[in-house]
Amino acid sequence: MDLLEELANSIGELDPAEKVKKLLSSILSQGSSTASEITEKGIRRGMERVGEKYEAGEYFLAELLYAGSLVTELSQILAPVMKNEQLESKGVIALGTVKGDIHDIGKNIFKMLAQSAGFEVTDLGVDVEPSIFADEVRKSSPQVLALSALLTTSLAEMKNTVDNLLVAEVRSKVMVLLGGNAVTKKFGEEIGADGAALDAVEGLERCRSWLHN
Repeated sequence: MDLLEELANSIGELDPAEKVKKLLSSILSQGSSTASEITEKGIRRGMERVGEKYEAGEYFLAELLYAGSLVTELSQILAPVMKNEQLESKGVIALGTVKGDIHDIGKNIFKMLAQSAGFEVTDLGVDVEPSIFADEVRKSSPQVLALSALLTTSLAEMKNTVDNLLVAEVRSKVMVLLGGNAVTKKFGEEIGADGAALDAVEGLERCRSWLHN
């Protein structure tokens, strides 16, 4: 087994952070793998395995959080190497929790999964006004706009946000993805979103299918 495969396995098995970071350091010291190869064949494949185990019911929210924080640490180690390489982006996603809701755990998990999968992610934060989402679409032209809501009382703001995209004449420029405990597939259809995800892993798969990654 080569070191990149070992790295993917180590992430997939949720090994202790020090063990995984030591393995990454060994790969970097060899100098035979580029940052893009390490990201693609090691980190992304490892996170895909985490996602598969989550979907199979072997991993739960705590495991996703740990995997996300682990990938963040690995990315920080890789950052100096990445500066010298132009990594291919899989697409651009803008996301945020809608107005009236300050919950961000689900949003942050999705963000970490998307980044580890190679997407560029702009996080607009929580309690985000509809106009800010529209401005971001106009300014940065993301391919996907991901709206999060945990509270059922925030569902009306999700609709307001989608409606405002129409008023601002930017709705046709972006795919709208809904996520969060309050969201259902039926609600997504009712307010004119392009899709609704019941968890972060499903959200990532939806983005991949839309952008053919």
